[in-house]
Amino acid sequence: MSARPGEPAPHATPPHGPHPAPHDGTPAGVTEPPEQRRVLAVLALSQTLSGAGLAAGITVGALLAEEMLGSTGLAGLPAALFTGGAALGAVGIGRVCQRWGRRPGLTLGYATAGFGSLGVVIAAAVANVWLLFLSLLVYGAGTATTLMARYAGADLASPARRGRAVSLVLFATTLGAVVGPNLVGVTGDLAHGWGVPRLAGPFLLAVVAYAAAAVVLGAFLRPDPLRLARARAAEAEAKAGAEAKAGAEGEPRAAAAGAGTGTGTGTGTGTGTGTGRGGSERAPEEALTEATEDASKEAAEKTANSAAPTNIRGIISGAAVMTLTQLVMIAIMTMTPVHMRAHGHPTETAGLVIALHVAAMYLPSPLTGLLVDRIGRQRVAAASGIVLLAAGALAALAPAHSVPALATALVLLGVGWNFGLVSGTAIVTDAVPLATRASTQGLVDVGIAVAGATGGMASGLVVATGGYSTLALAGGLVALGLVPVLALTRRSKGEARTASAAAPSSPAVSATSGERT
Repeated sequence: MSARPGEPAPHATPPHGPHPAPHDGTPAGVTEPPEQRRVLAVLALSQTLSGAGLAAGITVGALLAEEMLGSTGLAGLPAALFTGGAALGAVGIGRVCQRWGRRPGLTLGYATAGFGSLGVVIAAAVANVWLLFLSLLVYGAGTATTLMARYAGADLASPARRGRAVSLVLFATTLGAVVGPNLVGVTGDLAHGWGVPRLAGPFLLAVVAYAAAAVVLGAFLRPDPLRLARARAAEAEAKAGAEAKAGAEGEPRAAAAGAGTGTGTGTGTGTGTGTGRGGSERAPEEALTEATEDASKEAAEKTANSAAPTNIRGIISGAAVMTLTQLVMIAIMTMTPVHMRAHGHPTETAGLVIALHVAAMYLPSPLTGLLVDRIGRQRVAAASGIVLLAAGALAALAPAHSVPALATALVLLGVGWNFGLVSGTAIVTDAVPLATRASTQGLVDVGIAVAGATGGMASGLVVATGGYSTLALAGGLVALGLVPVLALTRRSKGEARTASAAAPSSPAVSATSGERT
């Protein structure tokens, strides 16, 4: 049913107001493109490979440092170094992604990590501690890249499916991260056969794994998800602007044509009517075509330079959730192999416990993503704090000779970390517009890496002075810091609803500054 001139088209606006739009500047009505499946498949393959490289530092990094330095107090130094390297890597990778897209940024990150892994092997072979420190710093780029890949999975995802997209990328890390620690013996034998210390063996695997991940992303991550997301948002914005321009120009012409029809008589009436109606029908089409062509020339630049308002409090809340979970997880995880070997457990047993921990870090991701999308980001983040507290308490109370108890504590530690990472990622992504998404996410991951470096460095000192139980219990208590963070997030959401209710309910405002709740 067509509308009369000067009247709005029927059903132009939903009966209950315009559909809500995400806070990130994505125009309303933008859905996931078909390329999203390919992007997720490529990311899943690269994450499977990189997981094996990531597991090397987690499993034997502290043991290698303890062997080369001869001190338990400095056993947490490798974790501090490669998480510090992750902080530097997050800055660089974030800037590359912001300027050129996800593919070059992630590819560069994994290639850098491959060189760092090779440096660790060489340092162990020549017993050069300073080369070891430098190489671990470079190796940390792999940790940053593995984490930042989750953002690439969310670039093209609709707001309602962001949690699941992030979780799928994290889940893909499980296979490599679980297999890697269980190859400690095999890679150790291979390294020993080449005249390299056994504990450097997993880093040989990391060289191959990170190099393969870089090749996969460089060759197959096409189209680039971030660049495509920007282009689609620009096209949708240009189309909406063109339609608005066409409507604004069409209404006066239609009104003028109607006036001519009412005053004309005889032949003049017929001519005026035909001309007036023809003009009112053709003008919007011509205006729409012209406006679309003009807008498409500057679509990408327009998207990059006109960002939606940023939800600063949302960014801070999401970053704080991920930072606290990373701090607690790194601190307890780093010293668990050292604690186990000090009480007579072989390296292979410690590797098994770490494998279970890493599996728990990534394996629950599909369920976590579903929960984040269904019951809310804040509730899952709160569950993260509770699970981490339970993990710290169990690790503190577990008998040193009980492998099942320590393994259970480490599994809980991984699950708590997973809850915090997925929920925090969704909170940050919701709060950041497309124009500044990559750089902001990189800065958030810098904070996560710094927290990991702090936890890794402090863990060895705490164990050397107060013991493993003190470290584990303190970590669990730190996790309670999530409570005020989540209270801050809930307050932010309440204020956003109040502001949204007070603001004009025009579709244009909703499309650029609406906030998901």
